[in-house]
Amino acid sequence: MDFHVLTIFPDMFESPFSSGLISKAADNRLLKINCHDIRKYSTDSHKTVDDYPFGGGPGMVMKPEPIFLAVEDLQASNKIGDNSRIIVMSPQGRMFDKNIAKELTRYDELVLICGRYEGIDDRVVQNLADEELSIGNYILNGGELPAMVVIDAVSRLLPGVVGSEQSILEDSLSENLLKYPQYTRPRSFKGLDVPDVLLSGNHKIIEEWRKEKSIEKTNAKRPDLIPDKDV
Repeated sequence: MDFHVLTIFPDMFESPFSSGLISKAADNRLLKINCHDIRKYSTDSHKTVDDYPFGGGPGMVMKPEPIFLAVEDLQASNKIGDNSRIIVMSPQGRMFDKNIAKELTRYDELVLICGRYEGIDDRVVQNLADEELSIGNYILNGGELPAMVVIDAVSRLLPGVVGSEQSILEDSLSENLLKYPQYTRPRSFKGLDVPDVLLSGNHKIIEEWRKEKSIEKTNAKRPDLIPDKDV
């Protein structure tokens, strides 16, 4: 998969993806993250990407021309094709979750548009983007961090990115349940012992224990994940 990020701060993406699984996946050509500076597509000598909002109000709004030109350039150079999705990162968008992350793995290219200031000219949202996505009910300084979240969540679902596919299947939220408690060596630490069942060697009993603990943890911490739960 190719990720194309449209942003006025492309340098923000260098450090987060320069190490770890995504860096290895990029080295192995399982994915590619391309950052495009929106300012390069500005049509004036000052490289202006924002202007005052029509109708008045505080702040500035990102102009439509540079963003349209950036996407049109990607299309003209065949960097994005028919099986691509153009997404504006916005608090007004659909709430990003594991199901959307899985849904997005069906595309060959994702174009993530990062807004700033008071937002993006709505002509981009209505006439260029396929959808808006939000990562939560709060406001950030821009769409860069949400775009990183989408890239990270989608990438780990791509074949070969995570070494063990079983690890993905057993992730928290994989079955609308939080993951069971995990333990490792030492067996005893400061008088705190690993549950005996995990040392039993009986895989059936361990699996039953883990399922029970997942349900208990979900009920205690995230009851909203359990559908049709009696209150």
